[in-house]
Amino acid sequence: MQDTSKQYDDIIANCRALFVNKMKDYGSAWRILRLPSLTDQIYIKAQRIRGLQENAEQRVDDSQESEFIGIINYCLMALVQLKKGVVEQPDLSVEEATALYDEQVKITKDLMMDKNHDYGEAWRDMRVNSLTDLILQKLLRVKQIEDNAGKTIVSEGIDANYQDMINYAVFALIHLNN
Repeated sequence: MQDTSKQYDDIIANCRALFVNKMKDYGSAWRILRLPSLTDQIYIKAQRIRGLQENAEQRVDDSQESEFIGIINYCLMALVQLKKGVVEQPDLSVEEATALYDEQVKITKDLMMDKNHDYGEAWRDMRVNSLTDLILQKLLRVKQIEDNAGKTIVSEGIDANYQDMINYAVFALIHLNN
């Protein structure tokens, strides 16, 4: 599991660098996005990955890797929005947003490490296509929870689904990088 922790950190460092650079370019304009808007952005990226995996012809030069990175960053933004709430105007400096990003990464990685211990790194035997499908399934669950005004009867909440999507996307990127 030591390899998993290091590989995870390497993937997240790449995602974080992109997040920070986009914060420098655009500020925290993403803070105005409501959760369903973020969910839809993640859904578009997951569908794009599925299309890349299934279609022989590609007309736009995007890679699975860049789309998985987008999923990770949008999920982390969603977790920040869950914690802080949506605002009418951008309100975070690069440093504040990055600290919130890092906080959510730590929580999500800790969850991954606990699950990875219990599941015995089963994800290593999974295909990237399966990880994509699991992300899409989680997105459909989140959309249903959003349609139910955030209420669940017996299921985990939206935050756990975003965390799982982050972890599945990291696993996919580890596979794609090997």
